[in-house]
Amino acid sequence: MTESQPETARACDLLVSIINYKTADLTIDCVASVLADFALDPAQPVDGRIVVVDNASGDGSADKIAAWIGETDAPVTLIRSATNAGFSGGHNQGIGAGRARFYLVLNSDAVLRPGFCAAILEAAADHPQAGLIAPRLEDEDGTPQISCFRLPSPASELIRGAQTGPVTKLLARYDVPLDVDPNPDQIGWASFACILLRAEMLEAVGPMDEGYFLYFEDTEFCLRAGRAGWQIHHAPEARAVHFRGGSAPVKALAKARKRLPAYFYASRSRLFYQGYGMVGLWAANLMWHMGRGLARLRALVGKPVPAGIEHEARDIWINATTPLRVYDAQGRRP
Repeated sequence: MTESQPETARACDLLVSIINYKTADLTIDCVASVLADFALDPAQPVDGRIVVVDNASGDGSADKIAAWIGETDAPVTLIRSATNAGFSGGHNQGIGAGRARFYLVLNSDAVLRPGFCAAILEAAADHPQAGLIAPRLEDEDGTPQISCFRLPSPASELIRGAQTGPVTKLLARYDVPLDVDPNPDQIGWASFACILLRAEMLEAVGPMDEGYFLYFEDTEFCLRAGRAGWQIHHAPEARAVHFRGGSAPVKALAKARKRLPAYFYASRSRLFYQGYGMVGLWAANLMWHMGRGLARLRALVGKPVPAGIEHEARDIWINATTPLRVYDAQGRRP
């Protein structure tokens, strides 16, 4: 199927939403892996469709994807967004392009392992109380990735600022990352690099918050879903490879300890405000500073002080008095 207006006629079992932003080759590989899994069992193919949303890439990648789609006779639709609507805005367009029993939000820097769709749909059927089904994310060599987490809190910001073993151990119940085989009762949110959403939950909870340009939108959605009574189920039998960082620069910048974009901190402020109110946002910032103070004390015992991210001590205060402001990819307030 080539480019078209959003489809609204027949509801399918699974609609897959993928955002492209200057990642044509990754996106094509991602779509191809989904199509291959749809057809894995010829006797019982998956009743699914794919929607690719190009987030105003402007680099020709949308044309490349359109040409590739045009060479296939596959249930794939390309939507060209007029603006870069960010992660939430892009996937809201993809999810809104058709009716389905389940929606798979999928990063362009991910590919599905064979049998993924059947496994995750079976898990959803077995756990009707779960509005979100989180698969196992893994490296290309099969090494599992941490993809389920506790909700961030002011205490977890103390851990993040300190980057010191004894502090992490003392406050372990607030540490955000969970084990690769997480305790179901501890899952507060799961990565939206690849996640299945139940249609009934989306109808009850609403779309993703487009006040988030990029980052923390998955955390906020899971927070909102949890408050509405929906659970998150981890389904390790459904496996997807996530190449991590292929579709956004923040992880690479953080690893190099370089300054992160303004939209990252704007999203962080928005999440803490929505989760804990203004007092919680300010507490999170102050706890982070306390953690950095503890980190510097390591020098007194001859241990290296963990490197911080450039300008973070100042940048965490972006939007601290107006936390519902948002920034676009260029660091501008739309």
